[in-house]
Amino acid sequence: MDHHFETVRVEDKGDGLVLLTLNRPQAANAMNTQMGHDLLAFFDAVNADPLAYRAVVVTGAGDKAFCAGGDLKERQGMTDAVWQAQHLLFERMIRAFIGCPVPVIGAINGAAYAGGCELALCCDFLYAAESARFALTEVTLGIMPGAGGTQNLPRAVGERRAKEIILTGRPFSAQDALDWGMVNRLCAADRLVDETLETARRIADNAPISVRQAKHSIHYGLQMDLGSAMMFEIEAYNRMVATEDRREGIASFNEKRKPRFMGR
Repeated sequence: MDHHFETVRVEDKGDGLVLLTLNRPQAANAMNTQMGHDLLAFFDAVNADPLAYRAVVVTGAGDKAFCAGGDLKERQGMTDAVWQAQHLLFERMIRAFIGCPVPVIGAINGAAYAGGCELALCCDFLYAAESARFALTEVTLGIMPGAGGTQNLPRAVGERRAKEIILTGRPFSAQDALDWGMVNRLCAADRLVDETLETARRIADNAPISVRQAKHSIHYGLQMDLGSAMMFEIEAYNRMVATEDRREGIASFNEKRKPRFMGR
């Protein structure tokens, strides 16, 4: 990836694995307009060339915050028109994030508040430091979640719990997030990124077309009735039959060796 980014750091971890770090620690990694541009450019690049990537891990710089949400200092004094223009950029970025065909895992290293929590919810699943905190605080500021929070949170924790979280704006702990099904695993802070990368590498070792098709089948199937979703699954499954990777997987099993998947 040849892009130069001002507010995020991209590290190639090899074999198609990328570590994406929100990199404004002086501002608790809050999302400003430039971060919106940088994240949109990053996900556009991945989405345009998914064969080049196997998995993405997203975390925040420092040990205090994953992302504190929108940069309210930048927003101070914004006209309505400028605010809405910025939010349109964020909307485009969120659509690119959610639409990413490559698995995205969040390593939530600290506070994930408001838009930062919404970024976390865009990931396919989350690991979190034991000290991490979450909140959707928008209603306390005269706005509401507008980056997928009212849709992704109920899908993670259920409607009633999501209403409590969003309508109160009250923070909750990483342990709460684990208990409610929003977070998959709690990690010691100094092991968080390593453990997340270990899981991402396990995904990256699998057949990439299979992984992408399975992700799509889960994501879109949940938006359908069961009969339609089953048909969608079979269409996704049939994409695998003629691939070299399917033949390699069967051959490697019978030859008792590790498969060499090429994404073909």
